[in-house]
Amino acid sequence: MATAALAKAPKEVIFEWEGKDRNGKIVRGEMRAGGESVVNASLRRQGILVSKVKKRRVSGGKAIKQKDIAIFTRQLATMMKAGVPLLQSFDIVARGSTNPRMTKLLNDIRGDVETGTSLSSAFRKHPLHFDALYCNLVEAGEAGGILEALLDRLAIYQEKTMAIKSKIKSALMYPIAVVVVAFVVLTVIMIFVIPAFKDVFKSFGGELPAPTLVVIAMSEFFVQWWWAIFSLFGGGLYFFFESWKRSEKMQMTMDRILLKVPIFGDLIHKSVIARWTRTLSTMFAAGVPLVEALDSVGGASGNAVYRIATEQIQKDVSTGSALTTSMTSTGVFPTMVLQMASIGEESGSLDHMLGKAAEFYEDEVDEMVKGLSSLMEPFIIVILGVLIGGIVVSMYLPIFKLGSVV
Repeated sequence: MATAALAKAPKEVIFEWEGKDRNGKIVRGEMRAGGESVVNASLRRQGILVSKVKKRRVSGGKAIKQKDIAIFTRQLATMMKAGVPLLQSFDIVARGSTNPRMTKLLNDIRGDVETGTSLSSAFRKHPLHFDALYCNLVEAGEAGGILEALLDRLAIYQEKTMAIKSKIKSALMYPIAVVVVAFVVLTVIMIFVIPAFKDVFKSFGGELPAPTLVVIAMSEFFVQWWWAIFSLFGGGLYFFFESWKRSEKMQMTMDRILLKVPIFGDLIHKSVIARWTRTLSTMFAAGVPLVEALDSVGGASGNAVYRIATEQIQKDVSTGSALTTSMTSTGVFPTMVLQMASIGEESGSLDHMLGKAAEFYEDEVDEMVKGLSSLMEPFIIVILGVLIGGIVVSMYLPIFKLGSVV
């Protein structure tokens, strides 16, 4: 009966209120309660004459990103380490959030916890924001009575993972931006500049050089079929990325190709290894059994090749094989990682050795990003110089030969 009554209890929301205290001074505040009448009764007991009570309106807000979850985890871990009760910690973080969606999410989780639901179960109700790895670590922390320590470890894991992703994005951003600008410049030249030169060349009355004729023919084709080119290009990109996102076979193919791409392939490979080792180290240190930990590791690596390899490792480990032996049989792990895992298994410090491997590859990613930034700039400038410079020279060749034509 108590459970049924608890389930029917009104859901608490945040109310904003205004009134006067015993000295007649106007005071304002906010209170979490199941209804307006509860707020009025509570404030009257405090000697406040209420003049206005209204439910806090939640606007749309921005989409909740991984960064928001990482900041929340760090704040929650810090407050729990300081001895702040869990529900009060949720209140503080929710009030401090500038994103209404994040505030609503935290209030929903707090409401579930307040009615007796475990924190991990409350998180599992929101799989879009809290993945299996997150929930498993929180569950392990609750079971072992070390929730604040596990939240701190989880916050470190998220910060490290986000740092790697940010470094890779920064390495790719410059070449992508330059390619987009180059495409726009070439489009303008083909549609507007070259046709103007073509009209001038008609008055020369002589035979144009072969490079100029080729560029003019390309411009005429582009002017006539620009709508088809843009449609095919845009539609092709959309179809490609949708297939990549939805098709497991496509993901596998592209992830294999990405690992073999010159220069960038090595960067992606090292970042995947760093995430894989960091995730397994975090899970294992939290006391999650190895077979269960491997459930989350493959998906967290962000690469289909390593996800499938992890599934195979999990099968082998569940039948009694050693982790290092199973990792070696997949053929995708570097020798250093295998040696570190072997030493960790033998010494009983697997989480520590995998953490060291993760730190090594995170440093490698950092150094590669710095090197790529300085390497890509002259490489891209040369390519753009050949493309745009070649077009410009082709269009000026008739002018250079104008004397012989006249």
